[in-house]
Amino acid sequence: MKHSPYAQQISRRKFLASSTVTSLAMLAPQLALAQSSMPVRQIPGTDKVLPIVGLGSSKVVTGIAENGPAPLEAVLEALIEHGGSMVDTWPRNVDNDGAFGEVISQEGIKDALFITTKIDQIGKQAGIDQFEQTLRLYQRDSVDLAQIFSLTDLDVHWPSLRDWKEQGKARYIGVTVSQEALYAQLEAFLKREKPDFIQLNYSIAERMAESRLLPMAADMGVGVIINRPFMNGSYFERLRDMPLPEWTSEFDCNSWAQFSLKYILANPLITCVLTETSNPLHMVENAMTASSQLPNEVVRKRMAKYIDQV
Repeated sequence: MKHSPYAQQISRRKFLASSTVTSLAMLAPQLALAQSSMPVRQIPGTDKVLPIVGLGSSKVVTGIAENGPAPLEAVLEALIEHGGSMVDTWPRNVDNDGAFGEVISQEGIKDALFITTKIDQIGKQAGIDQFEQTLRLYQRDSVDLAQIFSLTDLDVHWPSLRDWKEQGKARYIGVTVSQEALYAQLEAFLKREKPDFIQLNYSIAERMAESRLLPMAADMGVGVIINRPFMNGSYFERLRDMPLPEWTSEFDCNSWAQFSLKYILANPLITCVLTETSNPLHMVENAMTASSQLPNEVVRKRMAKYIDQV
Protein backbone atom coordinates (compact mmCIF):
# COMPACT_ATOMS: atom_id res chain seq x y z
CA MET A 1 0.00 0.00 0.00
CA LYS A 2 1.34 3.41 -0.97
CA HIS A 3 1.18 6.12 1.68
CA SER A 4 0.94 9.86 1.10
CA PRO A 5 3.03 12.36 3.03
CA TYR A 6 1.27 14.08 5.87
CA ALA A 7 1.52 17.36 3.97
CA GLN A 8 -0.92 15.96 1.41
CA GLN A 9 -3.48 14.86 3.99
CA ILE A 10 -6.39 16.97 5.24
CA SER A 11 -5.32 19.00 8.25
CA ARG A 12 -6.67 17.56 11.49
CA ARG A 13 -7.15 21.06 12.83
CA LYS A 14 -9.67 22.37 10.33
CA PHE A 15 -13.37 21.70 10.54
CA LEU A 16 -14.81 21.66 7.02
CA ALA A 17 -18.39 22.55 7.91
CA SER A 18 -19.64 22.58 4.35
CA SER A 19 -18.76 18.92 3.79
CA THR A 20 -19.58 17.43 7.18
CA VAL A 21 -23.16 16.34 6.61
CA THR A 22 -22.47 14.81 3.21
CA SER A 23 -19.31 13.06 4.37
CA LEU A 24 -20.98 11.57 7.45
CA ALA A 25 -23.86 10.34 5.33
CA MET A 26 -21.40 8.59 3.02
CA LEU A 27 -19.81 6.96 6.04
CA ALA A 28 -23.11 5.75 7.51
CA PRO A 29 -22.65 2.07 6.54
CA GLN A 30 -19.21 1.97 8.14
CA LEU A 31 -20.53 3.71 11.24
CA ALA A 32 -23.37 1.23 11.62
CA LEU A 33 -20.96 -1.69 11.31
CA ALA A 34 -18.41 -0.27 13.72
CA GLN A 35 -21.00 0.61 16.37
CA SER A 36 -21.26 -3.04 17.33
CA SER A 37 -17.57 -3.76 17.07
CA MET A 38 -15.61 -1.05 18.92
CA PRO A 39 -13.54 -2.88 21.54
CA VAL A 40 -14.19 -2.21 25.21
CA ARG A 41 -12.05 -2.66 28.28
CA GLN A 42 -13.12 -3.34 31.81
CA ILE A 43 -13.05 -0.61 34.42
CA PRO A 44 -10.79 -2.19 37.06
CA GLY A 45 -12.59 -3.42 40.14
CA THR A 46 -16.01 -3.33 38.47
CA ASP A 47 -18.13 -5.30 36.03
CA LYS A 48 -18.46 -2.21 33.81
CA VAL A 49 -16.65 -1.58 30.55
CA LEU A 50 -15.67 1.44 28.47
CA PRO A 51 -15.11 1.76 24.71
CA ILE A 52 -11.40 2.30 24.21
CA VAL A 53 -11.54 5.55 22.21
CA GLY A 54 -13.15 8.71 23.57
CA LEU A 55 -13.26 12.45 22.90
CA GLY A 56 -11.14 15.16 24.46
CA SER A 57 -13.63 17.96 23.99
CA SER A 58 -11.91 21.16 25.13
CA LYS A 59 -11.28 22.61 21.65
CA VAL A 60 -14.68 21.86 20.20
CA VAL A 61 -16.41 23.13 23.35
CA THR A 62 -14.44 26.38 23.47
CA GLY A 63 -15.27 26.77 19.76
CA ILE A 64 -18.98 27.04 20.56
CA ALA A 65 -18.63 30.79 21.05
CA GLU A 66 -17.40 31.24 17.47
CA ASN A 67 -18.95 28.31 15.60
CA GLY A 68 -22.10 27.53 17.54
CA PRO A 69 -23.00 24.02 18.81
CA ALA A 70 -23.21 22.28 15.39
CA PRO A 71 -19.54 21.12 15.26
CA LEU A 72 -19.83 19.68 18.77
CA GLU A 73 -23.08 17.93 17.89
CA ALA A 74 -21.49 16.42 14.77
CA VAL A 75 -18.44 15.14 16.67
CA LEU A 76 -20.60 13.63 19.41
CA GLU A 77 -22.83 12.01 16.81
CA ALA A 78 -19.80 10.42 15.17
CA LEU A 79 -18.51 9.22 18.54
CA ILE A 80 -21.83 7.69 19.59
CA GLU A 81 -22.68 6.14 16.25
CA HIS A 82 -19.25 4.57 16.27
CA GLY A 83 -19.73 2.99 19.67
CA GLY A 84 -17.74 5.47 21.78
CA SER A 85 -18.96 7.09 24.98
CA MET A 86 -16.30 8.91 27.03
CA VAL A 87 -16.26 12.69 26.69
CA ASP A 88 -13.60 14.43 28.74
CA THR A 89 -14.43 17.99 29.76
CA TRP A 90 -12.87 20.85 31.65
CA PRO A 91 -14.90 23.81 32.94
CA ARG A 92 -14.19 26.94 30.89
CA ASN A 93 -16.86 29.64 31.21
CA VAL A 94 -20.56 29.77 31.98
CA ASP A 95 -21.68 30.47 28.41
CA ASN A 96 -19.71 27.68 26.77
CA ASP A 97 -20.37 25.16 29.51
CA GLY A 98 -24.07 26.01 29.45
CA ALA A 99 -24.15 25.47 25.68
CA PHE A 100 -22.28 22.20 26.16
CA GLY A 101 -24.87 21.16 28.72
CA GLU A 102 -27.66 21.84 26.24
CA VAL A 103 -26.02 19.60 23.64
CA ILE A 104 -25.29 16.67 25.95
CA SER A 105 -28.84 16.82 27.31
CA GLN A 106 -30.40 16.14 23.93
CA GLU A 107 -32.38 12.97 23.39
CA GLY A 108 -30.16 10.29 21.90
CA ILE A 109 -27.03 11.88 23.37
CA LYS A 110 -27.59 12.19 27.12
CA ASP A 111 -27.78 8.51 28.01
CA ALA A 112 -25.10 7.46 25.53
CA LEU A 113 -22.18 9.38 27.03
CA PHE A 114 -19.70 8.85 29.84
CA ILE A 115 -19.09 12.42 31.02
CA THR A 116 -16.07 13.54 32.99
CA THR A 117 -15.25 16.88 34.55
CA LYS A 118 -12.33 18.42 36.42
CA ILE A 119 -11.63 20.66 39.39
CA ASP A 120 -8.88 23.21 38.78
CA GLN A 121 -9.49 25.78 41.51
CA ILE A 122 -7.47 26.61 44.61
CA GLY A 123 -9.31 26.16 47.89
CA LYS A 124 -11.91 23.69 49.12
CA GLN A 125 -15.00 25.86 48.70
CA ALA A 126 -13.89 27.10 45.29
CA GLY A 127 -13.64 23.47 44.18
CA ILE A 128 -17.06 22.63 45.59
CA ASP A 129 -18.60 25.68 43.92
CA GLN A 130 -17.00 24.78 40.59
CA PHE A 131 -18.33 21.24 40.75
CA GLU A 132 -21.85 22.29 41.71
CA GLN A 133 -21.87 24.86 38.90
CA THR A 134 -20.76 22.19 36.44
CA LEU A 135 -23.63 19.92 37.47
CA ARG A 136 -26.10 22.76 36.92
CA LEU A 137 -24.67 23.78 33.56
CA TYR A 138 -24.45 20.16 32.36
CA GLN A 139 -28.06 19.64 33.52
CA ARG A 140 -27.11 16.53 35.47
CA ASP A 141 -27.46 15.29 39.00
CA SER A 142 -24.13 13.51 38.71
CA VAL A 143 -21.16 12.98 36.40
CA ASP A 144 -19.52 9.71 35.54
CA LEU A 145 -16.04 10.80 36.56
CA ALA A 146 -14.83 13.77 38.64
CA GLN A 147 -11.10 14.50 38.46
CA ILE A 148 -8.58 16.87 39.98
CA PHE A 149 -6.90 18.67 37.09
CA SER A 150 -3.08 18.45 37.10
CA LEU A 151 -3.11 17.56 40.82
CA THR A 152 -4.22 21.13 41.63
CA ASP A 153 -4.59 21.59 45.41
CA LEU A 154 -4.68 17.81 45.55
CA ASP A 155 -4.86 17.17 49.29
CA VAL A 156 -7.58 19.80 49.71
CA HIS A 157 -9.85 18.54 46.93
CA TRP A 158 -9.43 14.77 47.28
CA PRO A 159 -11.71 14.51 50.36
CA SER A 160 -14.37 16.45 48.41
CA LEU A 161 -14.18 13.96 45.55
CA ARG A 162 -14.56 11.06 47.97
CA ASP A 163 -17.63 12.79 49.42
CA TRP A 164 -19.16 13.31 45.96
CA LYS A 165 -18.69 9.64 45.15
CA GLU A 166 -20.30 8.60 48.43
CA GLN A 167 -23.22 10.98 47.75
CA GLY A 168 -23.71 9.64 44.23
CA LYS A 169 -22.69 12.88 42.54
CA ALA A 170 -19.75 11.17 40.85
CA ARG A 171 -19.70 7.50 39.88
CA TYR A 172 -15.91 7.47 39.77
CA ILE A 173 -13.14 9.79 40.94
CA GLY A 174 -9.58 10.38 39.81
CA VAL A 175 -6.73 12.75 39.04
CA THR A 176 -5.02 13.98 35.90
CA VAL A 177 -1.56 14.98 34.71
CA SER A 178 -0.36 15.92 31.25
CA GLN A 179 3.38 16.33 31.74
CA GLU A 180 6.24 14.26 33.02
CA ALA A 181 7.11 16.91 35.61
CA LEU A 182 4.10 15.76 37.68
CA TYR A 183 4.81 12.03 37.51
CA ALA A 184 6.66 11.88 40.82
CA GLN A 185 3.82 13.68 42.59
CA LEU A 186 1.29 11.34 40.96
CA GLU A 187 3.28 8.29 42.01
CA ALA A 188 3.47 9.57 45.59
CA PHE A 189 -0.30 10.09 45.58
CA LEU A 190 -0.88 6.53 44.34
CA LYS A 191 1.19 5.19 47.21
CA ARG A 192 -1.30 6.60 49.71
CA GLU A 193 -4.62 6.71 47.83
CA LYS A 194 -6.46 4.56 45.29
CA PRO A 195 -8.44 6.59 42.74
CA ASP A 196 -10.75 4.84 40.29
CA PHE A 197 -8.89 6.43 37.38
CA ILE A 198 -5.74 8.30 36.57
CA GLN A 199 -5.42 10.32 33.39
CA LEU A 200 -1.99 10.99 31.91
CA ASN A 201 -0.10 11.80 28.73
CA TYR A 202 1.09 8.87 26.64
CA SER A 203 1.84 8.52 22.94
CA ILE A 204 4.33 6.99 20.55
CA ALA A 205 6.50 10.07 21.16
CA GLU A 206 5.84 10.43 24.92
CA ARG A 207 6.41 6.99 26.40
CA MET A 208 7.70 7.89 29.88
CA ALA A 209 4.64 6.45 31.63
CA GLU A 210 5.49 2.94 30.40
CA SER A 211 8.27 2.35 32.89
CA ARG A 212 6.51 2.93 36.21
CA LEU A 213 3.07 4.56 36.21
CA LEU A 214 1.23 2.23 33.83
CA PRO A 215 2.43 -0.95 35.58
CA MET A 216 1.75 0.65 38.97
CA ALA A 217 -1.83 1.52 38.01
CA ALA A 218 -2.38 -2.01 36.68
CA ASP A 219 -1.07 -3.57 39.88
CA MET A 220 -3.37 -1.34 41.95
CA GLY A 221 -6.45 -1.97 39.80
CA VAL A 222 -6.71 1.68 38.71
CA GLY A 223 -8.19 2.61 35.32
CA VAL A 224 -5.96 4.55 32.93
CA ILE A 225 -7.21 7.29 30.60
CA ILE A 226 -4.76 8.68 28.07
CA ASN A 227 -4.51 12.32 27.00
CA ARG A 228 -2.21 13.94 24.42
CA PRO A 229 -2.10 10.97 22.01
CA PHE A 230 -0.99 13.52 19.38
CA MET A 231 0.88 15.81 21.81
CA ASN A 232 -1.69 18.57 21.31
CA GLY A 233 -0.80 18.71 17.62
CA SER A 234 2.98 18.99 17.94
CA TYR A 235 3.25 15.32 16.94
CA PHE A 236 1.84 16.18 13.51
CA GLU A 237 4.11 19.21 13.18
CA ARG A 238 7.11 17.01 13.88
CA LEU A 239 6.10 14.58 11.12
CA ARG A 240 4.65 17.08 8.67
CA ASP A 241 6.92 16.25 5.73
CA MET A 242 7.52 12.61 6.58
CA PRO A 243 5.85 9.78 4.64
CA LEU A 244 4.73 6.75 6.60
CA PRO A 245 7.23 3.90 6.34
CA GLU A 246 6.05 1.20 3.97
CA TRP A 247 6.07 -1.49 6.67
CA THR A 248 3.13 0.16 8.46
CA SER A 249 0.85 -1.41 5.84
CA GLU A 250 1.52 -4.73 7.60
CA PHE A 251 -0.83 -3.63 10.39
CA ASP A 252 -3.23 -1.52 8.29
CA CYS A 253 -1.82 1.84 9.34
CA ASN A 254 -2.68 4.60 6.87
CA SER A 255 -1.89 7.85 8.72
CA TRP A 256 0.37 9.27 11.39
CA ALA A 257 -2.69 9.62 13.62
CA GLN A 258 -3.27 5.89 13.38
CA PHE A 259 0.43 5.27 13.99
CA SER A 260 0.29 6.82 17.46
CA LEU A 261 -3.20 5.55 18.30
CA LYS A 262 -2.40 1.97 17.34
CA TYR A 263 0.75 2.08 19.46
CA ILE A 264 -1.27 3.25 22.48
CA LEU A 265 -4.26 0.98 21.99
CA ALA A 266 -2.05 -2.09 21.68
CA ASN A 267 -1.02 -1.59 25.31
CA PRO A 268 -3.42 -3.72 27.40
CA LEU A 269 -2.89 -1.52 30.47
CA ILE A 270 -4.84 1.34 28.87
CA THR A 271 -8.56 1.73 29.56
CA CYS A 272 -9.46 4.57 27.17
CA VAL A 273 -7.66 7.03 24.88
CA LEU A 274 -8.99 10.57 24.47
CA THR A 275 -8.62 12.00 20.98
CA GLU A 276 -8.96 15.78 20.76
CA THR A 277 -10.73 16.91 17.60
CA SER A 278 -13.29 19.37 16.29
CA ASN A 279 -13.83 17.42 13.09
CA PRO A 280 -16.31 14.52 13.02
CA LEU A 281 -14.43 12.88 10.15
CA HIS A 282 -11.35 12.69 12.34
CA MET A 283 -13.48 11.36 15.18
CA VAL A 284 -14.62 8.61 12.80
CA GLU A 285 -11.03 7.85 11.78
CA ASN A 286 -9.90 7.70 15.39
CA ALA A 287 -12.79 5.45 16.39
CA MET A 288 -12.29 3.15 13.42
CA THR A 289 -8.66 2.72 14.47
CA ALA A 290 -9.90 1.07 17.66
CA SER A 291 -11.47 -1.72 15.62
CA SER A 292 -8.55 -2.19 13.23
CA GLN A 293 -5.51 -4.45 13.41
CA LEU A 294 -3.09 -3.47 16.17
CA PRO A 295 0.67 -4.02 16.22
CA ASN A 296 2.21 -6.77 18.31
CA GLU A 297 4.99 -6.09 20.81
CA VAL A 298 7.77 -6.66 18.28
CA VAL A 299 6.22 -4.14 15.90
CA ARG A 300 5.60 -1.66 18.73
CA LYS A 301 9.31 -1.68 19.52
CA ARG A 302 10.06 -1.02 15.87
CA MET A 303 7.58 1.87 15.88
CA ALA A 304 9.18 3.43 18.93
CA LYS A 305 12.68 3.08 17.49
CA TYR A 306 11.55 4.71 14.23
CA ILE A 307 9.98 7.71 15.99
CA ASP A 308 13.09 8.18 18.13
CA GLN A 309 15.17 8.47 14.95
CA VAL A 310 13.07 11.05 13.08
